[in-house]
Amino acid sequence: MSEQDSIEHPVSEQAPRRKRADEIVDAIKRMIVEHGLGPGDRLPQERELLAQFSASKGTVREALKALEVQGLISVRTGPGGGAFIERMSEGRAMSLLSNFLFAKKLTIAHIYEMRKVLEPLVAASATPHIDAAGVKRLEAIISIYDHEPADATERWNQRMAELDFHGVVAEYSDNPILAFTSRFLQRLLKDLAIAQDIYVQPEPVLRESGIRHQRDLIAAMMRRDAQAAAAILAEHMAEAEQHMLLLQARLEDRFLSETIEPRKRRSRRSAS
Repeated sequence: MSEQDSIEHPVSEQAPRRKRADEIVDAIKRMIVEHGLGPGDRLPQERELLAQFSASKGTVREALKALEVQGLISVRTGPGGGAFIERMSEGRAMSLLSNFLFAKKLTIAHIYEMRKVLEPLVAASATPHIDAAGVKRLEAIISIYDHEPADATERWNQRMAELDFHGVVAEYSDNPILAFTSRFLQRLLKDLAIAQDIYVQPEPVLRESGIRHQRDLIAAMMRRDAQAAAAILAEHMAEAEQHMLLLQARLEDRFLSETIEPRKRRSRRSAS
């Protein structure tokens, strides 16, 4: 091969070879789906897996451990033991995602950038499926925060209930990815430190406007108007984002003033 050919047709680099344990993890996942295995069902015994995958005992056990860490199976020892399919709870899945995002420096703006896009879609997809029981649940949640809180505890409960309202709407979505992502974003807001600081502040909230949006949403869903439901949630999310960012700015300004003012006083005392 000439030098020119080697320049025009460089030798392609081979993709790095995957660990054998990772390949077995994927194969077991396919086996679970193809055989219709569900929670409580047992995987083949270890010796069968060894033969099926032509792998060492250590490699198969590494694969099973990875599946256990992912929450897909549980490994039990003793008589009647083995690897059993587990039901991955939504809470565990969210915890795993939260751990992944732990060091990503999430902000309120990040979360609302997603919520502004997804919440209207969730509302539209839930509209054809909401029933009388769902409407009753939504109205009961509104009653938690349709008045001024009596104390800090009630204030906190009201803020959490405002997020729970959207979680109930998501339950009626026919798109499981949308529903899960919507509830995950609501959980992130509940867990985000700066949002928690905002929620405990005795600041005025957009109670009347927010409740009006939510009641309008309920009415749109009851008449099966998905387009109106999406538009209402788009307006509601945009307003909620502005309000949260404003409260964040006030909180940060207050923190700075409380930090800087004592320094000024100490400087004046030192100069006198």
